[in-house]
Amino acid sequence: MSRTALLTDHQWARIESLMPSSDGSAGRPFRDHRSILEGIIYRFRAGIPWRDLPENFGPWQTVWKRHRRFSCDGTWDKIHSR
Repeated sequence: MSRTALLTDHQWARIESLMPSSDGSAGRPFRDHRSILEGIIYRFRAGIPWRDLPENFGPWQTVWKRHRRFSCDGTWDKIHSR
């Protein structure tokens, strides 16, 4: 496992169905949920500011916005319950 690949395939398979869909929403479709989720995990494990997130997770603003969205829409609650 690499330093930035934080979820195993088994872990991802358990929570993938809990990720919200962007189907039917105005605007761009969601960027890959797995890379965004790994960026969120990396940020908390490393204890770094959002702006210092490595670029391979995508733009830090996208990762931050998805974290905020998951906090507001209950996605984190579903993940933690699973």
